[in-house]
Amino acid sequence: MYAKCFKRMLDAVLSFGALIVLSPVLIVLAAAGAVALGGNPFFTQERPGMNEKIFRLVKFRTMNNKKDRKGNLLPDEKRLTAYGKWLRSTSLDELPELFNILIGDMAIVGPRPLLVRYLSRYNKEQHRRHEVRPGLTGLAQVNGRNAITWEDKFRYDVKYVDNITFAGDVSIIIDTVKKVLHRDGISSGTCATMEEFMGSPDT
Repeated sequence: MYAKCFKRMLDAVLSFGALIVLSPVLIVLAAAGAVALGGNPFFTQERPGMNEKIFRLVKFRTMNNKKDRKGNLLPDEKRLTAYGKWLRSTSLDELPELFNILIGDMAIVGPRPLLVRYLSRYNKEQHRRHEVRPGLTGLAQVNGRNAITWEDKFRYDVKYVDNITFAGDVSIIIDTVKKVLHRDGISSGTCATMEEFMGSPDT
C-alpha cells in the first residue's frame, strides 16, 4: 500500500518543503559554484529512471571541463576541484535532485540513477533496479556507497525493490544522514568517484 499509494505523494510533499527551506543554501551554492568553476554551476545528464525511461538529472557541478591535447576530457580525479571534493564529501552536490523528486523523475529513497550506457550491461536481475523510481539515497548508499562492488550495489538495489516499506525508507534516510556526517564511502579506493561498470561476469 505504501509503495503504490503513499510513497510518491510523500516524496512530492517533502521535496517541495525541502526546496523552500533550503532555497537560501541552494542560491549560495549556485553562486559559489559559478565562481569556483567559472560558469554554469549545474550539471545535467540523461539517466534511466523507472521502467528505464530516460530523464534529465540535475546536480551541482563538482568538476571542471579541462581536456587533453586531443580534446578529450581528463580523468575524473584530474577534473575534480577542491570545491567539488567538499561538495561531494558533504553530499551537497545532490541537493538540486530535489527538483527531480518534485516532478516525479526520482524518489527520496530508491536505487541511485546511473548512466544510460550501463543499461545494455545489466543482467536480467540487475535490470530490476528500474522497477521503481531512482532515489536521492538508497539501500546501497547506506551499505558502502562507492566503497562496495557494483555487484553488491545491484544486490542491495534489487533487495530494496522487493522490500519497500515506510519504516525501511525512514531507516535509510536516518542512516544516510549518519553516513553524510561521517563522510563514509565517498570514493571506491581506486578512483575519485567509482570505476565504470563494464558488466558482471554473468551478464
